[in-house]
Amino acid sequence: MTTEIIQFDSLGLAAPLLKAVRETGYTTPTPIQAKAIPLALQGLDLMAGAQTGTGKTAAFALPILQKLLPFASSSTSPAKHPIRALVLTPTRELAIQVEESVKVYAKHTSLKSLVVFGGVDIKTQTPHLKTGVEILVATPGRLLDHVEQKTLNLGQVQILVLDEADRMLDMGFMPDLKRILALLPKQRQNLMFSATFSNEIKKLADDFLTNPTLIEVARSNATAENVTQKVYLVEQAKKQTLLTQLLKEANSKQVIIFTKTKLTASRLSKALHKEGIAADAIHGDKSQKERIEALDAFKAGKITVLVATDVAARGLDISDLPMVINYEIPSAPEDYVHRIGRTGRAGASGVAISLVCEDEEKYLAEIEKLIKRSIDKEKADIKAVAKPAAHRSTTRETHTETNVASNRSKGDFRPRQHTRKPSADPWFDKPYEPAKSSSDNAKISTLSNRKLPVAALLGGLRPNK
Repeated sequence: MTTEIIQFDSLGLAAPLLKAVRETGYTTPTPIQAKAIPLALQGLDLMAGAQTGTGKTAAFALPILQKLLPFASSSTSPAKHPIRALVLTPTRELAIQVEESVKVYAKHTSLKSLVVFGGVDIKTQTPHLKTGVEILVATPGRLLDHVEQKTLNLGQVQILVLDEADRMLDMGFMPDLKRILALLPKQRQNLMFSATFSNEIKKLADDFLTNPTLIEVARSNATAENVTQKVYLVEQAKKQTLLTQLLKEANSKQVIIFTKTKLTASRLSKALHKEGIAADAIHGDKSQKERIEALDAFKAGKITVLVATDVAARGLDISDLPMVINYEIPSAPEDYVHRIGRTGRAGASGVAISLVCEDEEKYLAEIEKLIKRSIDKEKADIKAVAKPAAHRSTTRETHTETNVASNRSKGDFRPRQHTRKPSADPWFDKPYEPAKSSSDNAKISTLSNRKLPVAALLGGLRPNK
């Protein structure tokens, strides 16, 4: 029995959209696209679960563009371009990535899109909003900033998308989401995409989805089968040495390394750079400009290692990324799924390595429980690194210090002997000798017995004239 292969042509998309899809090189939709697009075109609310790298951006971008085509206008009037679709993402990187995809699929239409996010001056985004856009991609915090400044209106939104909904909850966006939902028309279509389905996600779905259709193209909370997972058991103090060894042995052109904290990411990238490995860090403390520059340099191959915190785990879209390394495994097991989802995308193979110390083994157990499989473990074999011999100094001082250190190592703790140079005047080198002459003693006695007059200002008497 053969399975029928679905083509984009059979999904009911308009010619301008199909043309854009073909120009990207795709003819066959991914499983999530094949399931989600027809249902979204029917106007149904969706609760879709799919691993990262499965093409879920197109799964909601294409039906949104299809449904908004009747409203497309070439007019320059902002009134002709109200916000009709709102896509919310948890991170700046993901927001940028999603809006870039929307632009690609909409290039043969008159529909306009825009992305807004924090970390940059809000005034630079306002002029673009005032020209009018049909599709707005935003992070929750910056969207509310614009709402407060009255630079946008959400009263005509027909479609709402929550992308990476589980990550939004992890990052504490629930209060912001509730505020945003209250600003939207009650009559709208809702599409929610999430890589994991926790109880909190199901509760969120109950709050804002209306009779949703559940779509899953992979087992919930599963990791991709084409990603080889491996764990090295290693002492915390030896992680950096092992990491450097693995990177040099793998000789990979692109590796993302995940850490828990921003401080560790910065320190680790600098340490790798000193080891001759082209590395940079990307985390929340860096400006948006710095993060984009680091990501562009990584994609262009100018740097081979990108050290990132979980802020980058969802928003990075790098084709054919061969390897990810968890320098520190996450305490939330769902984050492990998202991290290693950066590799093995779109059917390609990938490697995910985790460096686990004794204190982290409890987190590893939670991860294995979540993904319902055991990960291969191996005790780290750290090779000895030969240190270069110190240069021998020819100075007398260095030679003396070396001898002293050698004597002390042998148990000789005698104080160092210091030789003193003779003074220029021999008189200063003579020992102190008290005065012995009687005349000198007589002078001292006379001075001690003599009564000297006291000044009148200090209470003394004037001498008689």
